[in-house]
Amino acid sequence: MTNQHKAYLFALSAVLLWSTVATAFKISLRYLDVFQLLLVASVTATLCLLLVVVLTGRLKIPASLGKRDYLRLACLGILNPFCYYLVLFRAYDLLPAQVAQALNYTWAITLMLLSVPILKHRITRFDCMATVICYSGVLVICFSGGRFPEGELSTQGIFLALGSTIIWAFYWLLKTKDHVEPVTGLFISFLFSIPFVAAACWLWSDLSSIGTAGILAGVYVGLFEMGVTYILWLAALRLSKTAAKVSTLIFLSPFLSLIFISRILGEAIAVTTIMVLVLIVAGLLVQHFRPRIKD
Repeated sequence: MTNQHKAYLFALSAVLLWSTVATAFKISLRYLDVFQLLLVASVTATLCLLLVVVLTGRLKIPASLGKRDYLRLACLGILNPFCYYLVLFRAYDLLPAQVAQALNYTWAITLMLLSVPILKHRITRFDCMATVICYSGVLVICFSGGRFPEGELSTQGIFLALGSTIIWAFYWLLKTKDHVEPVTGLFISFLFSIPFVAAACWLWSDLSSIGTAGILAGVYVGLFEMGVTYILWLAALRLSKTAAKVSTLIFLSPFLSLIFISRILGEAIAVTTIMVLVLIVAGLLVQHFRPRIKD
């Protein structure tokens, strides 16, 4: 098997696992509140990343880092997982999975927009086109009325889902200044976040109410949303001849996710959802292929 074939295998595995997480979030939130879910998932992901760091001989890297590196990684840990997943889990708690995951996929457009004032990137007409197409899908959701099986959508949930994309975009913008090896850096960030997550859980939740089903659900989220899948995706990018060869596979994820949402959660997939996803993914595709088009 060639490296490119291995890259496709890793990428498809990551896409398949990411396609299950919207369903996993909703199932987990049946047994856990957002603070409990974040704690179980974060601890699981941290242990998973630690295992990878140890097994791959990266354990010496933390000792070589300076105070600024640790400060930056601590800030990253506050953004992700602490702030990002608290907001995202609450959005999933308030919205149907099909709506929350569609809104969450607009993060790449948010990243592009925020990179203009923060990184001084130039916005092109194709970026503008991608933004209009993508946020047309968001407007369809906002003005959908009762055209979802669950009826009226939570306005708070919509704002939280969109807010999570801002946090995620800030995380990646801050990460552009981070030169620590990716898996090790993510492990340290998650480790720094644990005290904040534990404090939030102690203040606003009750650990004694966590049962076996909740722990298992949270472990799944920690492994396959925060931990293993990220490592698989990094491996795919490393083995692929170019990032473009595997990165387009990510656009399969939201549509595969609808299958799991429908079959496992039993949500009736609305025609509006399909229309929204087509608009959002179309906008992302315009943005993705923009460098290949002469402006």
